[in-house]
Amino acid sequence: MTIEPIITAKAPKAVGPYSQGARAGGLVATSGQIPIVPDTGLIPEGIEAQARQSFANLFEVLSAAGVSQTDVVSVKVFLTDIGDFAAVNEVYKEFFREPYPARSCFQVGAIPKGAKIEVEALAYKG
Repeated sequence: MTIEPIITAKAPKAVGPYSQGARAGGLVATSGQIPIVPDTGLIPEGIEAQARQSFANLFEVLSAAGVSQTDVVSVKVFLTDIGDFAAVNEVYKEFFREPYPARSCFQVGAIPKGAKIEVEALAYKG
């Protein structure tokens, strides 16, 4: 099976040796998306703004792969403070509708660039 990188200028460039996403057949996996604003390289203040930017970046990568919210099977959310869980849930509902994809959420020690949140997704389009 061939793995095809997914690359878009509408999301931040990878900050390391990886692709923004990858496709293998109908399966699309995104790399973790942090809240970097692609045009400025800046990270917004506050968890709600960071969550909104992270999910916007995620959806740009998914869109570049030709998939949409309804194709997303699983989402992983990484937070530096699990106390932000409820606030992130409210932003999450702006981007995802029922039936919601499966999801995991983890508190982590640190996220690149000092971000408070990182998100990734797995999608399938047959």
